[in-house]
Amino acid sequence: MQILFVHPNFPAQFGHIATRLVHERGIDAVFVTRALEGTHDGVRMVRYDIKGGATRANHHCSRTFENAVWQAHGVYEACKAAKLAPDLVVGHSGFGSTVFLQELYRAPIVSYFEYYYHPHGSDMDFRPDFPPEEIDFLRAHARNAMILLDLAACASGYAATQWQKGLLPREWQPKVDVIHDGVDTAFWRRQPGPRRIGLDTIPDDVRVVTYAARGLEAMRGFDVFVRVAKRIAAEMPNVLFVVVGGDGIHYGNDLRHVKAKSFREHVLATERPDLRRFRFLGTVPGAELARVFSASDLHVYLTVPFVPSWSLLDALACECVVLASDVAPVREIVRHGENGLLADFFDVDGLAAEAIRVLKDPAAFRPLALAGRASVEARYSVDVTLPRLWALFERVLAPGRRQQDVVRSGR
Repeated sequence: MQILFVHPNFPAQFGHIATRLVHERGIDAVFVTRALEGTHDGVRMVRYDIKGGATRANHHCSRTFENAVWQAHGVYEACKAAKLAPDLVVGHSGFGSTVFLQELYRAPIVSYFEYYYHPHGSDMDFRPDFPPEEIDFLRAHARNAMILLDLAACASGYAATQWQKGLLPREWQPKVDVIHDGVDTAFWRRQPGPRRIGLDTIPDDVRVVTYAARGLEAMRGFDVFVRVAKRIAAEMPNVLFVVVGGDGIHYGNDLRHVKAKSFREHVLATERPDLRRFRFLGTVPGAELARVFSASDLHVYLTVPFVPSWSLLDALACECVVLASDVAPVREIVRHGENGLLADFFDVDGLAAEAIRVLKDPAAFRPLALAGRASVEARYSVDVTLPRLWALFERVLAPGRRQQDVVRSGR
């Protein structure tokens, strides 16, 4: 059986799934991407190019769709040239990567639905200190155009959490299962031995607070974290704050509201924390991030209502005590006092108080950290989610298989 995975990036949500299907089920997995060519751990890579995209001549609200169409056409041309014969196509909705493949193959399409945009009561207007412009509210409606095409084109779909599924239009939700893309709990686990940050060994009497995000930006509460860190530092002289993440803005409109080159630069200039207490590691490989989490006494995860970061589950899997913002997508994963701690995103004093409570007696919170690991193993480990995803694939394939049997028997 050949399964075609489509995503501009690799491994993204599908790389570890494709690899496991190759090695555990003998699947011929092909990954169509802009990132790599050749073969990666048994997965064949097919590279696609984009020959165009949105320009200033396009309406601001239609540019996302214009880019998605160019993505879809690039995927179509690459697949056509590669002369593939997939039994199943699996793609990430929103990039528009699979919508044209229904003209190339008879194979059913399974779409992964990560986020459906809402202009109000959402990530867009959660932070009044970073207000969107009027055109942004209009654009939010138009950004769903390709997602709606994918909902119509796919045989079935899945979303990582119930919250993400619930963002979709109600009439389409029965077509979408809730299956997380899975955490490799053999990789993401607490590592024994001396605690190290980079080349530095951390003394036992030093407390380590970690923060990790793809980008140090407002939607992931980097400014709130720095304010919380200042409160902690004022009360506890033995705390080191370790920050992982790049300076890029991936989701919000931060740079409209600040004059600095990056949001990190703006926050540090505005808040003026004692930088001797911080280690900024930038973007690090997964193995290094696992070592950072293994040194952590407390991991702070802040976000507006948006897609939950992989780092949240990775930190839980590494037995970090997690203090997270109390918003709906996080509450689905973290239950206050059971497998982590929650506090209001805007309540700097409340967040700091919870953090200090943990840092003054880390041993007392080890059961909470162990419960965090156990919750990931039970609900989000790839060992749990992959069988569920495979069952979805088989269910989607079943009608086609029956039709093939009819053709072969001559009926």
